Amino acid sequence: MPDVRDASPYDALLLLSFGGPEGPDDVIPFLENVTRGRGIPKERLKEVGEHYFLFGGVSPINDQNRALLDALRKDFAEHGLDLPVYWGNRNWAPYLTDTLREMAADGRRRVLVLATSAYASYSGCRQYRENLADSLAALRAEGLEAPRVDKLRHYFNHPGFLEPMTDGVVASLADLPEEVRAGAHLAFSTHSIPTAAADTSGPAEGHGDGGAYVAEHLDVARTVADAVRERTGVDHPWQLVYQSRSGAPHIPWLEPDICDHLEERHAAGVPAVVIAPIGFVSDHMEVLYDLDTEARARAAELGLPVRRSATVGDDPRFAAAVRDLVLERAAAERGQEVTPCALGALGAGHDVCPVGCCPARAPRPAAAGADSPYA
Repeated sequence: MPDVRDASPYDALLLLSFGGPEGPDDVIPFLENVTRGRGIPKERLKEVGEHYFLFGGVSPINDQNRALLDALRKDFAEHGLDLPVYWGNRNWAPYLTDTLREMAADGRRRVLVLATSAYASYSGCRQYRENLADSLAALRAEGLEAPRVDKLRHYFNHPGFLEPMTDGVVASLADLPEEVRAGAHLAFSTHSIPTAAADTSGPAEGHGDGGAYVAEHLDVARTVADAVRERTGVDHPWQLVYQSRSGAPHIPWLEPDICDHLEERHAAGVPAVVIAPIGFVSDHMEVLYDLDTEARARAAELGLPVRRSATVGDDPRFAAAVRDLVLERAAAERGQEVTPCALGALGAGHDVCPVGCCPARAPRPAAAGADSPYA
């Protein structure tokens, strides 16, 4: 059993997230950071920026990360885990490189990374590892002693992630009018990605047919639906759906889109739908706009009652899950036998991303994996 207060050999935890604008003047520069190197015209960036301007040019993700930081620090302190927690973003302040520079100056030499993405995919895992490699290279170019970084395993099936989502679905069902509640369908929503990227997600031996990305989401959806049935006594039909597509029309992406799904369910006579955003840790812009704005508007046009369940956010059970994941990984690094905690059919994922896992179209160095140049 891991010592509940021993995180050695690690001396810090890094919360690594996407980042978002915090005012109208930040929106276009932020989107330029996100799309750098893709040749996206500025007119298209302004079009996407309108989503942010509907909310005052502010993405909620940074405040949500601050809340999660507070929850993690509170949980660690209450359980005697003396592990400082830092925060760095890929696309906006506080930038990852600046945070790693601060960590190096503070003498941190062995760092665990918690990415705000629970699933396997290039954009949800490998790209974060590439960003880490870029930042570590920048520190070395400055002559600094960069820390070694390891990434926590995917936590999509940890009870501390699944249980708050189950509570959210149950609460949303209870909020529906009684006459439509029992017949409500569950739409488990996540970010659409190109089918080619989905097929190559996860370890190479599991590539094809949506790869780990689809398999992991289906496992979460099935596990939550089963828990909802146990809690309510009603077996609600469910489907995995997708949102936030942003690619060229000729490139196949995962479907069905949430708005198309709502139309199809309404045409089939379904009386109500609960949308459960299982692909997202917090209520950031793609939840607020694509679900709470676009999907809700489509449902209103159809006259279809919908509710959107809560994301995990800074739920204390999620903070406790992160502590559990830290202690689990630390004990494994010390050579102790551990029993990883996971629900569903897939079991706990790998601690170290293997070679060929979630490959990029053009190979780039990636930290915190078997192919890392920074052992």
